[in-house]
Amino acid sequence: MITYTLIAAVMLVAVFVFGISVLKSELFSTSRFWIAYGIVVFFQLVTNGYLTGQHIVLYNPEAITGARIAFAPIEDLFFGFSLVTLAMFVWEKIGPSPKPQGR
Repeated sequence: MITYTLIAAVMLVAVFVFGISVLKSELFSTSRFWIAYGIVVFFQLVTNGYLTGQHIVLYNPEAITGARIAFAPIEDLFFGFSLVTLAMFVWEKIGPSPKPQGR
């Protein structure tokens, strides 16, 4: 059976390999990454904690490890890390869009 844990772990490894090996990123060595991720993880824990603590979002206990932080499965942190990191890898690679030129 494919579990939430397995998918989260695969995504975590895939994003890491993609960023480090394919894009040759050094993002993890920058303070801006860790500051941005710290902000994101704080709000992710607040949101996940509320949604799972109020039983708005439920998880199949057979599909997760059972380890939780702020009521949410640890796998949610893996997914959150993967999503934020992938977005930052891509942003770093393509850069911000150029500012429009004045007339």
